[in-house]
Amino acid sequence: MLKEESKMIELLFIIKLLVAISFVMGLSLIAENVSPKVAGILSGYPTGTLLTLFFFGLEFSPEFAAESAVYNMIGLVGSLSVVYIYYITSKFFEKNSMFYSILFSIAGYFVVVWLLHFIEINKYIAILIPLVFSFLCLYLFKDIENISIQKKVKLNYRIIFIRAFFASLLILVITTVPRFVGPTWAGLFSAFPVTLFPLLLIIHFTYSKEHAHTIIKNVPIGIFSLIIYSLSVSIVYPLYGIYLGTLISLAGATIYLLAYRKIQSKMSKNIENSKNPVPSFKK
Repeated sequence: MLKEESKMIELLFIIKLLVAISFVMGLSLIAENVSPKVAGILSGYPTGTLLTLFFFGLEFSPEFAAESAVYNMIGLVGSLSVVYIYYITSKFFEKNSMFYSILFSIAGYFVVVWLLHFIEINKYIAILIPLVFSFLCLYLFKDIENISIQKKVKLNYRIIFIRAFFASLLILVITTVPRFVGPTWAGLFSAFPVTLFPLLLIIHFTYSKEHAHTIIKNVPIGIFSLIIYSLSVSIVYPLYGIYLGTLISLAGATIYLLAYRKIQSKMSKNIENSKNPVPSFKK
């Protein structure tokens, strides 16, 4: 029995490590080869949350994961606080801006989460608070310029190691939390941006804080997909289990992002057409 449990723990460790590396590496490559804007939007895709809540359900129970998902939605306020504090701090400090940004944003997350755990939560409040905060961040980030990476760095083993290290360390720490705390705190901690935060560090360190700011500007857009995902998990995990429940919840988050992309594309075309109207020829 102990041997089987030990093998299961080792398997989960490997899965967590590989998935975490894949998510962060993928997003960093998107930032470099497509744009930091797209990476910022996709960073809100329920990658870290999916992994965290799935393992909560697998290691404990679907009901535990469902309850954690409700607090995960509230915890998204903490996640948005991380990127806001990171933005303000990195903008304020010219020297060692990355060091201070890490320090203040992590400290700020724990303060926000500590304050949030005093709130008496139900699903309505859990939806309302992160929605309001997401719209507030959209407003606060509206003046950030979207810039692209013009000159990409050549990947080497050192860069790959750094990217993999941050992702794997954070995901392992966060998914270990429920061993020591109940579902309330576990859900709040599960909202920590375990893929976004390493991505910010990678882009900030490799390129500049302005490129990291472009990612931050577009994070609130992606956060809406996380709200949809967590809400769905809280409903469908107890009904359908973690496997089918994950697929249903992921489908909802994906539909939102596809719809957003289609609407944005249509709006961009309309703006372009208004600036460059088709000339009419009169007889």
